[in-house]
Formats: sequence, C-alpha cells, structure tokens
Amino acid sequence: MENLIIKETKSTPEINFNSSSCLLEIKGVSYPENTSEFYGPIFNWLHTFLKNLKNQEVTINIDLVYFNSSSSKVLLDFFEILDEASEAGKHINVYWFYDDENGNAKEYGIEFQEDLAHLEFIISSKG
Repeated sequence: MENLIIKETKSTPEINFNSSSCLLEIKGVSYPENTSEFYGPIFNWLHTFLKNLKNQEVTINIDLVYFNSSSSKVLLDFFEILDEASEAGKHINVYWFYDDENGNAKEYGIEFQEDLAHLEFIISSKG
C-alpha cells in the first residue's frame, strides 16, 4: 500500500501516513475551506489501511496547533473509526501533543478521549 503524504498549507495540516511503519501523523493547523474535500482521501486511505492491517501496532501522532469546529467534527469521525478498529482487536496508540502555552489544546485531547469507548489517548506536552 502506498503512503499518503500531503504537504502542509496555511490552512491544512501536514499528513504523513506511512503504511509500512504503521505511523500516521497529522501536524499543523486545520481550517480548510472544504473539510470533506480535504479529508475525503485521508478517510479513504485509512479505511483501506485498517482493512489490510494484520497484527502490527499502529501509532497515531496528532500535533495540531489550531483547528476549527468543522475540523473538530472530522477529527471525531477519524477517532471513531480508530475506536471501532481498536474494539475489533487492532492495537492502536494515539498520541495527542499539545503546547503548554495553549491551555485549550490539552482539554481538546481529553474531550476526544472521553467520547471514545476503546481507544486510549496518551496526552503529552511538547514541553
């Protein structure tokens, strides 16, 4: 399976999904004009990746400095897909990184965690 790499822009995050290392990273800011257009290919890739995943451990790194409300909904959808995969026995670790100077960022990670039944977050300061 090919990796999915999308360069960061002023309103969209960097996406670096590596299928061979099972490392999926989202970094930067997320407030695209059309969230479904931007995130559609990402969700398609994720579904295929999870379907083909064997016994590998998956690491998800989320390091978003800012995201708007429509991106928040997309993130919740993303985490719900991972939550279902975790319930089905996939080993998935989600690392939510936040900047100490952004008090809300830690809270967002905690709120996402609370909405999920099977997916564990490791919430960590970038220092």
